Amino acid sequence: MGELVDRVDENDLVIGVVDRAEAIEERWLHRVATTVCRDPLGRILVHRRSYEMSRFPGQYNWLIGGAAEAGESYEQAAARELGEELGVFGVPLRPVLRFLCEGEISPYWLGVHEAVVSGVLVPDPDEIAWYGWFGEDELLEAVGRGEFVSDGVEALRRYRDGQRRR
Repeated sequence: MGELVDRVDENDLVIGVVDRAEAIEERWLHRVATTVCRDPLGRILVHRRSYEMSRFPGQYNWLIGGAAEAGESYEQAAARELGEELGVFGVPLRPVLRFLCEGEISPYWLGVHEAVVSGVLVPDPDEIAWYGWFGEDELLEAVGRGEFVSDGVEALRRYRDGQRRR
């Protein structure tokens, strides 16, 4: 077996443990945890995925994250992914959004968190080819030009809707 994930139902309740590749192939729901990284000025981290990535190679994203491992909470998975992808550890995470994402490749539950990140980032070159800090208007302009992970575009719409309601 490869990467084990919790298979969940339409209410995000665990119904088993499966291989992630099988979950994607069979279109079984599982969990993905991500983080919106903001710097102390409020800008959002945008990155270009490595060209060697199996999913969405070379595309841009504004979310850092990945699949929650079997038994991991969204928060635990988001924290682990921040460490693996950016070398960021121990920052407080704030859950902001969770929804059933249809997904371009397969459906999944997506948990989105926010964190303020300062200091030196150490991106994993196997995951991140480039990164920069964008104001919200710059992010929206960049998304409008394309080349962004489509699931992230849907999450951005929902994130912005949530911000307007706050």
